[in-house]
This record gives sequence, structure tokens and C-alpha cells, in this order.
Amino acid sequence: MSAARLPAALAPWAGALSALSPELALALGPLLRRLDQLVGAREPVTGGPGEPDGADGTGGIGRSGRPEQLLPAEWLLAEEHPDEFLRRFVDRELLYLATEFHSTAARGRTVVLVDAGPSQAGAGRLVQLAALLVLHRRAAGRGSELLVGVLGDPPGRWLTGEPADLLPSWLAARRPADPSAEQVREATAGLDAADRVWLLTSPRLADGLQGLPGLPAGPPRVLATEVARWGPAGATHVTVRLDRTEAELPLPAAGIAVRALRGAEFRRKRPAFVPAPAGSAAPPGRAGPVFTTDAPVLLARGRHEGILLATDVRLTEHKHAVVTRSKAHHLNGRVIAAGRTGRRLFALHLHRGRVLRYVSGRQIAGTAEFAVDPAHLGLDATLAEALAGRPVLPLLRSGDDLLVPVAGRWRRIAPDGAITDDGPVGRGTEGPYGFERFREPRLFEWTPPTDALQARHLVHAGGTAAWSEDGRTWTVLSRFGDERWLSFRENARVVGLVHDGREPVLITWAPGSRMVRAIRHDGVRTLNGFSGGTAPPSVHPTEPLIASEFTSGRVVVGDATTGRIHRTIGSNE
Repeated sequence: MSAARLPAALAPWAGALSALSPELALALGPLLRRLDQLVGAREPVTGGPGEPDGADGTGGIGRSGRPEQLLPAEWLLAEEHPDEFLRRFVDRELLYLATEFHSTAARGRTVVLVDAGPSQAGAGRLVQLAALLVLHRRAAGRGSELLVGVLGDPPGRWLTGEPADLLPSWLAARRPADPSAEQVREATAGLDAADRVWLLTSPRLADGLQGLPGLPAGPPRVLATEVARWGPAGATHVTVRLDRTEAELPLPAAGIAVRALRGAEFRRKRPAFVPAPAGSAAPPGRAGPVFTTDAPVLLARGRHEGILLATDVRLTEHKHAVVTRSKAHHLNGRVIAAGRTGRRLFALHLHRGRVLRYVSGRQIAGTAEFAVDPAHLGLDATLAEALAGRPVLPLLRSGDDLLVPVAGRWRRIAPDGAITDDGPVGRGTEGPYGFERFREPRLFEWTPPTDALQARHLVHAGGTAAWSEDGRTWTVLSRFGDERWLSFRENARVVGLVHDGREPVLITWAPGSRMVRAIRHDGVRTLNGFSGGTAPPSVHPTEPLIASEFTSGRVVVGDATTGRIHRTIGSNE
């Protein structure tokens, strides 16, 4: 079995198990699946469909549904071109009216209190590890956040984040004494009534919680663990009690279990598993498409080095996106940065140890070609290799000069190839997915307040700025003085800001579930057609356009406010 693949039974767990080594993921599989079945009835991923949105209960266009939900145009295709209709059906390219529901149920956080005392050492900690993965996955699927608190720590001190960040901190939290029922009450003192509280502990503490007063969020769901069976090398099975249900669950073998409890089987870097549908694979060596300038042009690296894919997207008067042209530009070397300005497409590419300029369209009068040393751009071999797996960097035009952000600094390239430093990029601009242009101050259409410029989180678009200190509660201010407050509780990051008329809309992406949502003052809309992509979606800086790429290599483009898919682009380059 390949180390980069999981067996079919564990495929849904690929994202969560990326935090573990392949050996530990496989060894933990039986315990994980049995525990998920036990927890599932008490921690559902969803609280029911809710009430239909709108007058007819439809909220956009999707790629799955019942026959009666097919768009009229698809029925016309079936009559005129039945073979093409059948092909699209097999490849899941047909478009359906998507039913969308508005849930009125409270969406509280999932709060897990862990017993890090001696009674939970060994077998109990292995069960806690599996339980944290189960609860994290269910919280992410519900669009909620997972908070982990260690009993005995000061109230309000929480461990959060993805499993790769959360698990090492949880494992390091070991306490010399077992916790008390009073510490459970103190840990829940500041929680909301909508929060779902879990306690991972021993039967002794579980029994001591009977009738404990003063729990604002209600009695926690208690998962109590004790060793059931022993073998020559140690514990082999545990008894897990949840409410009135007891189950005997298997533990991983002694060798891998000891390495796990020492933290030797945790992974912090590249995921060990990448989920992929059967029969498809993500294009190798390729990063997703991005809008790098105000022009409605999607840019991406092709399957082969030296190919730059440019797709022109035009918005009609009814705000429908129409792909007018897709073109593959063949460059002599690895594409570094690109951008459309007017009718010209500029690009920088690395060829034989030199950075060259590429221009598509009307040539620039009076300027010669240049070849510059990558080191003058701050581009060493390691960074050049890393950029190959990230989206194309933006390339802006300033007069006759070109501007490109490399290694935290703006570099200005004159027509003759002379390079000068043009100042630092905005704080937090270069994130894990490449250059995030919505944080760059020099791209503002107006100067936001000082509070916005100094905030930890900042996005801007179309004369509106939004900022936040905690990444959850946002102040939104337009150049006209219109002010809004938007908030969400999901463990997600904001990837763009668009407008629906004059109403600002935050676009978020959750790393755990890969769900994309539109956050507005009157509610939240899940953009199902753009969720589940290989990377965060690209949001246009001025128009309500959004694009996501999937493992099949197809890119969907549509409306970031409604989630309607206007076009599907296939790539063979």
C-alpha cells in the first residue's frame, strides 16, 4: 500500500489523519471508526436540513441532484445531443438547481475538556487522541470550531487549530494529579449555552460529576475510559463508556502506541494523505488559478513548466460570468509572476539562471528585452522551487516599470532591467498560499482608518475595508462611511471581500472541511459549488467573481455572493 494513500474505509478521514504518520494512521483506524460510531448519535454533523431558503427553496446551481432539478438547458442538450448529455452525466458536469436550507438551530462550538492526569496515561491518552480527531472532523463538517481545554489550566485557556497544530500541544499537557469535579465546573464557567461540551476522563471523575451544579452549558457528554484487557506487551483493549453505552475497543499495537504517546508519530509539515476521488488525481506540480490584477483574467501554471494559462472572464450586464477566451502562453522556463494590464499580459519567467520578461499583446515601444540575476530580485534557488507550488505572483505595472513582491519586499524593474527595492509588502501579505493581494496597502483605492491598518486581519476591495483582531468579528467600512459588523464562529479564514449591490460580503474558507461560505449581515450562505477544492478559492479584487479548482483539473467560475456557477473550465495543458 502506498504511504500517500489510505484504505477505502479510512478515506473520509484523510484530512484529519494528515497530522499523523501513515503507520499511526493505519494502526489507529479500528479505534477511530468504532469511536466515531459511538460518538455519532450524540454529535451529529448537522442538526437537520432546516427551512428552505427563498420562495422555491433553491439557492443556486450545483453538480448533483434529482432529475427534476436539472436546468432546462440540460434537457435541451439531452434532446439535441444525447451523447454529449450522457458524457456530462458520467463526468458529473450536468447542472442542477441546488436546494438550499436556512438552519434556525444554534451553531455552538465543540468544547472538549481533557483529563491529563496519571489515570489517563497510556491507554486513556490513545482514546483521547482518537476522540479529538473524531470531534474535530465533526465540528468542521458542521461549520463549527473545536476548543480543547486541559483540566487544571486557568479558565479560558484553549487549544485550537488544525490537528497538526493542536495535537502536539495536547500531548505536551500532562498533569501530576488527577482533576476534580470542581475543576470541571470552573472550566465550563465562561461557556455559552449553545456550546457542545465533552469531557474525556476516567470512570472515577465521571461518577463524581453526578449532580454537579453550576454548569452553564449543561452537563457535559462524558467519555470515560479504562483498560479492559492486557497482553504481554501491555494494554490491548479498553472499555469506553458514553452515557449508558459501553463498548470494548481495540488499541494500536504496543510499539506504535508508545511512539505515538512520545509524539514521534505526529507530522507538522506536508500532509501524509491527500484525499482524491477514485479515478482522478490532482495535476502534479501545479498551483490553482488566481486573479492577480483588477483585470478579470484567471492565471495559472500549466501541467508543464513554462506554460502560463490565461482565461479571460467577462461579466455581462446581468452579472453572469462568460469565458471569452482561454490561451496557453509558452514561456522559456518556470513562470514566477504575471498580470494583465490593459491589453497586455506581462510575465516573468526563470530561464537558464536568469529572469526574463514576457509580453503578450502590443509590444512596449522603445524598450529592449532584459535578463536579470534572480538574486537581485531576492529569488534564490530554494524560493524559486517553493514558488513553483504556489499560485502565480502578481506583476503590476507602474508607468514603464514592473512591480513584483518577492521575499517580503516589492521589487521595481525598470525597462532596461535595473532593479531597485520599493519597500516592504503589507504585514501578513505573503501567506501559505502565496501573495494575498487584499492585504497590500499600496493597492488600496482609499486610505482606511488607522485601526484598520494596524489590525491583525485586514481585507479590502472596491473601496471597502474590513478588519478584525480575532479573525471572527469584523468591522466593515466603505469609503462612503457605511459601516457594518460581520461575524462567524467557524474555524475559517477570510479569503476575499465582495459586494452585493452596496452590501459587503466576506468570503471564507475552512481548512478542515474546505467549505466556502459567504458571510453577510443577514446570514450565511454556503457556496457548495466552490467548496472542496484543492486550495482556497480565488476571489476577484473588485468584481463578485470566485474560482475554485478541483482534483480533476477543472475550474469552476461563478458569483461569489450567490454561489451560482457560471462556467466550468477544463484544462488539458
